Amino acid sequence: MANSKYEYVKLFEQHFNLLPNTYVVVRIDGRGFHHFEKPNDRRALDLMNAAATALMKEIPEVSFAYGISDEFRYRRPSSGVDGRELIFEKVSFSIVHAICLIGEKVSTFTAYYIHFWPTFFSDKPLSPPMPSFDGRVVQYPSFSNLRDYLSWRQVDCHINNLYNTTFWALVQKGVMGTTEAEEVLKETVAADKNEILFSRFAINYNNEPEQFKKGSVVYRDVSSAPLPDGIGN
Repeated sequence: MANSKYEYVKLFEQHFNLLPNTYVVVRIDGRGFHHFEKPNDRRALDLMNAAATALMKEIPEVSFAYGISDEFRYRRPSSGVDGRELIFEKVSFSIVHAICLIGEKVSTFTAYYIHFWPTFFSDKPLSPPMPSFDGRVVQYPSFSNLRDYLSWRQVDCHINNLYNTTFWALVQKGVMGTTEAEEVLKETVAADKNEILFSRFAINYNNEPEQFKKGSVVYRDVSSAPLPDGIGN
């Protein structure tokens, strides 16, 4: 009740407002995903992409999303927010509360992930513990910063996938234990891992699916929109 003696409890509420005129990335990350095929499960990745696409259809301010493994990053036009990782056009906006923003995106993504699960895993009905995701917000002041962030994530995707592809080849095809496989890969560089894959298992890493090596992108067609400052035709 307004103006009651209990109203003071509202003072404990804290709002973390996002800065205007920035590119906002919302990272959505899966929690406790351990039951998929290794090193990559195509159905699991396609399920993540389906949930990301549905989120973008429902929340129009999200213009770009980038996903690897069990995480997706959404971006919303500058100053306002959203994303797997998005770009294009800075838009000034009124106060946006970070917690509200994260809650909307994570809950929407989770709802669609569970909704689409039977489409991709009809042979594996869901059971507790149910899939869940956490989220965080990062802001970038310039298009260049945002582009570098996406480049960093894609490089990370490649590094992780090369390691995982080699590790699981050693375990599944080389009949090694996980500890032994870790020892074999300790202090190896990319060239060493490629050599292990090719010489021991006749796997040419360059022929692996691009989705595994580079991640997935979902984007909104904004070809008619003006390009960000500093970006030419």
